Amino acid sequence: MDKKKKMTFRQKVRLAIQLGFTALSNGYAQGFLKGEIYSGPLKQACVPGLNCYSCPGALGACPIGALQATLGSRSYQMAFYVLGFLVLTGTLLGRAVCGFLCPIGLVQDLLYKIPLPKRWKKRGKIPGDRVLKYAKYLMLVILCILLPMFVVDFVGQGSPWFCTYVCPSGTLLGSVPLLSVQPLLRSAAGALWVWKMILLIALLFLAVVVYRPFCRYLCPLGAIYGLFHPVSLYRFSVKESACTSCKACVKACPFEINVFKQPNSTECVRCGRCLDACPHDALTTSFAQLRAALPKKTSETKEV
Repeated sequence: MDKKKKMTFRQKVRLAIQLGFTALSNGYAQGFLKGEIYSGPLKQACVPGLNCYSCPGALGACPIGALQATLGSRSYQMAFYVLGFLVLTGTLLGRAVCGFLCPIGLVQDLLYKIPLPKRWKKRGKIPGDRVLKYAKYLMLVILCILLPMFVVDFVGQGSPWFCTYVCPSGTLLGSVPLLSVQPLLRSAAGALWVWKMILLIALLFLAVVVYRPFCRYLCPLGAIYGLFHPVSLYRFSVKESACTSCKACVKACPFEINVFKQPNSTECVRCGRCLDACPHDALTTSFAQLRAALPKKTSETKEV
């Protein structure tokens, strides 16, 4: 019973953080009401998750969009600020950003909660999963780096290829709210918008039966943060003396990662279900280890 309560509390806290950060980073209410994109000073700074710059409520910039814009600009040679932001965020949190601070991750989590017969839920793998999970790295290298840098127009300006042709966050949080309040934009929507809507709807439907398909297969931001997992400040570790290889963590993991063997897999989004499921408390986090190492106050120190 305690274990169940602990798991419920952890997931409620995580959901609260997801909802709170999404609301905070998209807090420009006037944008949703009038169909305006916030362009104040906060927009010059990146937020950690895949939060579309063109979302009418967005107060910050998406790091992937900023990366493409900078690499494709004829005025800049290197995206130093964006790269520094990605390295700092990845070093601190890794893909915990995906699990706690990304709006499109929250949308997928909520969709997966829709009740369906258990046999319909493809929690982990779908056909071709072993190959498809590398597609996000292709998205990163080809659409986010190479094409913006080398495929340029007559004035030497590149385009944000991933944002333009793939990103579901931009479609869901950006174009849909804007088109809903701006008739002129609706009349200008063409084949590209239709393509992105088809892709978005397909991903949303897939997210009902497959846990986080966009994060798993297509997200270049998750690909970047996942590379930092082995060295990030927030890491998971296994106490080998306590682990019995019972695979309770694997059964709890929505990505079906062999957690007891790969606690810092690049696919992990740090949802914490494995921590709750372990019957032997063999899994721990670097933050928990830090708390345990801190000196505890005793009654004697309190009196002094």
